[in-house]
Formats: sequence, structure tokens, C-alpha cells
Amino acid sequence: MVDWNRFIPSNFEYDFEQDKLALHRVTFEEAAYMSGTKPAKKPKLSQKELDQRVIAQAENDSAWEKPVRVKRVRGTSLSIPGDLAARAAFLAKLHRETHLDQWLTRIIRERVELEEVAYLETKRELTSRGGA
Repeated sequence: MVDWNRFIPSNFEYDFEQDKLALHRVTFEEAAYMSGTKPAKKPKLSQKELDQRVIAQAENDSAWEKPVRVKRVRGTSLSIPGDLAARAAFLAKLHRETHLDQWLTRIIRERVELEEVAYLETKRELTSRGGA
């Protein structure tokens, strides 16, 4: 019988992917915790120790995980005349907005919302006239 009080999960290698725990989406640490044994915490490294470890392992490919590939979501670009951009930049500064693109996004969003409300009111008005 296993003496769980003497069991230290950090000293034990475990192939999670090939075990029944994987079927239940339970990690080894969760299973150890549920059994009453808390996994030993790794000592927290100082920033200097962490930097030294990273520098030492920088050229060792086996020390690193596989790279994560992320697809960049492209924003839609919008071209506006230079004089309009200058006027918008002035107004953004007037409103103490540090980033013109954020100010323009907010202004466009507000205007679109106003237009949607106007559209819905007109549609409702036309519907009520047609049904009366």
C-alpha cells in the first residue's frame, strides 16, 4: 500500500498523456491534491537567478518548449484625407486623448450607434404607419 504522507509528487515522473487521468482531464497535481497530498512547491527564483538560467539555456533547444504559433488578427485600415486627419488629431488632443486611433475608434463607434438608433426609429415609425 502506498504511504501518501511520504509521497512527494515533484520527485515523481508521470506520463499524463497516456494515463486514465487524461480521459477525465485531471492533471497529476490535481489528482495528488485530491488524494490529500499537496505537491511540493518549487522554490521561487529571483529575477537574477531566472535571467541566469535563461541565458544558460538559450542555445539548448531541448530546454525550450515548441514555439507557439499565433495568427495575427489584421485590423481594417482606413484611409482619410490629410486635412481631415489633421483636424481629427487636433480634436483628439483637445479631448486629451494620447492616441489618435483610439479616439477615432471611439468617435466612429459613437456615430455608428447614433445611426443605428436613427435607423431603428425610422423603421419602427414606417412599420407603425403601414400597420395602422
